[in-house]
Amino acid sequence: MFWVLLLLLAWAVAGTACTRLCLAAVHAAATDVNGAPAEGRHDLTLYEAAFLSGGPRRVADLTLVSMARQRRLLLAHTGWATVVDPRGQDEMERSVLGAIGPEGQSRIAPVRDAAAAADAVGSLADRLVGAGLAVPDGPRRDITAAIRQVRFAAALVPVLGVVALLTPGRSDMPGHLVALWFALPLILSLSCLAIARVEISPYAQWASPAGQSLLNSLARRSRGSDDRTFLTAVAVRGVRAVGEPELRAAFAHRDPERGTDRHRDGTSGLA
Repeated sequence: MFWVLLLLLAWAVAGTACTRLCLAAVHAAATDVNGAPAEGRHDLTLYEAAFLSGGPRRVADLTLVSMARQRRLLLAHTGWATVVDPRGQDEMERSVLGAIGPEGQSRIAPVRDAAAAADAVGSLADRLVGAGLAVPDGPRRDITAAIRQVRFAAALVPVLGVVALLTPGRSDMPGHLVALWFALPLILSLSCLAIARVEISPYAQWASPAGQSLLNSLARRSRGSDDRTFLTAVAVRGVRAVGEPELRAAFAHRDPERGTDRHRDGTSGLA
């Protein structure tokens, strides 16, 4: 009867995960993330579009790329950022410069992390949530964690089923019936994931439905100058949407530090 214990474990894992997802969805719905933007609201700024598309890290990426396009910051393919102009034009840029530090040079990865956690990004998030354009952090985080737990349950239940089928001394129950019993919690988990994909997905994103509508409108109307179109693509789709090898290499570099002199010699700027 060891397979029965495994079946109970499978039901416990699947039931707990699905219950958590349902409760998170109810809580998210109660926060009313579907509110419309306030009357008279202007079009999204690039910083707002970046946050609604990819969250705080996307805002940091956009700021770094924008400063590099203006040749006030050099982004090297070796993963280093070098300050050319130490005067920030807005709070986001000042956050980036503060993250780089007084030496004027730092690796890009910690700068992105520090800039994404800065007060300027937090204030931007609060404004977007207050305007009904962004999903509050709590419901979004809860939904994401709950979906991850249901996915784990959907992967664990078949494993437990296979173990149960391979367990010796299972002569009291045919194999196909054991498989059927384990199929039930698996179906429950997969059904919850399917429902979440259709009904709950807006709550797991950074943008609310109203914010997503403005993002779609921004993407359709991005017909300005080359720089504007370039930065809009970065805001909406991230740095990988841009076809500049130097830029992609700068953000993708993950090698550990092996001496500042070697890296600082390679501070080739973004054209």
